[in-house]
Amino acid sequence: MNARTPHTSPAHRIGTALLACASALSLTACGVIDGIGGGDSSAAPEKGDDITVGLLLPDKDTARFEKFDYPLIKKEVGTLTKNKGKVVYANAEASPEKQSRQFQQMISDEVDVILVDALDSKAIASDVQKAKDAGIPVIAYDRLAQGPIDAYVSHDNELVGEVQGRSLVEDLGSKAATSKVVMMNGDPADPNTGLVKKGALGELDGQVNIVKKYDTDKWSPEAAQANMKKAIASVGIGNIAAVYSASDGLADGVIKAFKEAGASKIPPVTGQDANLDAVQRVVSGEQFMTVYKSFLLEATNAAKMAVYKVQGRDIEFDALTQDSVDSPTQDDIPAQLVSVVALTKNNIEETVIRDGVYTADQICTPEYAADCAAIGLK
Repeated sequence: MNARTPHTSPAHRIGTALLACASALSLTACGVIDGIGGGDSSAAPEKGDDITVGLLLPDKDTARFEKFDYPLIKKEVGTLTKNKGKVVYANAEASPEKQSRQFQQMISDEVDVILVDALDSKAIASDVQKAKDAGIPVIAYDRLAQGPIDAYVSHDNELVGEVQGRSLVEDLGSKAATSKVVMMNGDPADPNTGLVKKGALGELDGQVNIVKKYDTDKWSPEAAQANMKKAIASVGIGNIAAVYSASDGLADGVIKAFKEAGASKIPPVTGQDANLDAVQRVVSGEQFMTVYKSFLLEATNAAKMAVYKVQGRDIEFDALTQDSVDSPTQDDIPAQLVSVVALTKNNIEETVIRDGVYTADQICTPEYAADCAAIGLK
């Protein structure tokens, strides 16, 4: 069994990402229903507002986790519980062993529900089972964990790769078929990596000449930089037409390798996460694009799913989990897959600025003021 997304065609899903969810904050645009029946369920609540949500995030290198996901989840849990509920938070700092210890501590502390973004989806399965045995629901957040999880909330990760790959092919245009492209993929222990890679290869295979492929343990920018140096030495700096990079962190390492090698112009480099430094690189032209995934939708709906699950509000919970996925250990997991948007120079105002992720002032620091002015961003 492999993780799957709903059965829709790539063209339809890309159209959905770029058109139907043009406003990433519109729940109805993305097929999410909130507060059915005025927010009350016919089922009697299992627990009141005095609940504890355990939140396990994977690392601090990915800026969004500390800056957006945790604060947004904490805020939403407070809102949903009249500030009586709380979030107990732990970050694994890229250590699966540390995450396991944190997970087991939350079980010992008898939290009411656990949201986990697993560093190692397979290794975490035994901890998920322990939570299940203790009567604690587990919701996989951002990455699909193995074991008996109750639900999954993430973005359509295969679509992320499709959007990245399609963007590169379109940018290369008539030269695509003869263009040499390097693939910098994510961490093979992350279940999202395989989905993103599958989506990207669906757009790149047969359209470009993929000359080098690398997997990147723990999504390390330093590892990506080292691998890019190898690719440059092997292929030749002037022969690389584009780099498929699975994330903004990897893109940073890739771009640093080109600069270190003395590149006069950096070829198109993709990314995902819309980190602030990546958006600034897009503004300056160093990075071609990034994939913007609404942190607000993913985080707030994860918080709702956690609270609704604990409180026995089945109608609201089901409304948020109208998709389903499979893991290697479980079929038909209730899920919500939030759509994504390709962010380029042309739509920064319509994406991260409009959604309140960043202000123009945060993006257009003195170093990037001239680049912002050139694209009319102010």
